[in-house]
Amino acid sequence: AFFPQYAGVIVFGLYILGPVMAIASGLILKRSVFRGEPAPFLLELPPYRMPTLHNIWLHVWERVRDFLTRAGTIIAAMSVVVWFLQSFGPDLRLAEDTADSILALVGGWIAPVFEPMGFGVWQAAVALLTGLIAKEAVVSSMSLFYGFSLTDYAAAGAAMSAAFSPAAALAFLAFCALYTPCVAAIAAIRREMGSRSWTVLALIWQLGVAWLASFGVYQIAAMVL
Repeated sequence: AFFPQYAGVIVFGLYILGPVMAIASGLILKRSVFRGEPAPFLLELPPYRMPTLHNIWLHVWERVRDFLTRAGTIIAAMSVVVWFLQSFGPDLRLAEDTADSILALVGGWIAPVFEPMGFGVWQAAVALLTGLIAKEAVVSSMSLFYGFSLTDYAAAGAAMSAAFSPAAALAFLAFCALYTPCVAAIAAIRREMGSRSWTVLALIWQLGVAWLASFGVYQIAAMVL
């Protein structure tokens, strides 16, 4: 929408940004939180065999069942919560305009956090909140708030140009690429780490890294663009 001639370069840059920040995070944590002698790593590889359709089916079904029973329930619950917050106002009456909803009110409280990155508006804050259900929801939320079709990129740029400068758009993309993926990922982190405190720390780290990277992108882009 904002960079039609360089869309491929922008998307490729976002893909590169993720691994770069992951490596940087690993190096920082290795020298701070996880200092000391590295733990020995031993990996025993099983003998390779040709997979059977029965084993493939069982393996896939176990993964799908795990997602549906654990992450799926969280996604469904969060979807209901977001729908309620978006449909009703603070007086619990049906909101005719999304700007009068509870979600917009909450977004207004969060929006100042993103002011240093150039997109301190409630629409952006709410879109990022809905992105906690799934990152795809960020784009659909923006299209709803600014009234453009998801396939009309020119209209999208024109509709959001009043609230987003090109530098702010780049910063917004960087934040979307790095912040907490979704509630399903949060559930997976909680399950794999087996600790609520470590899960909270992981979320704080993800949000902090996303904020700092977005702020850096905005400062650099504001001088170049």
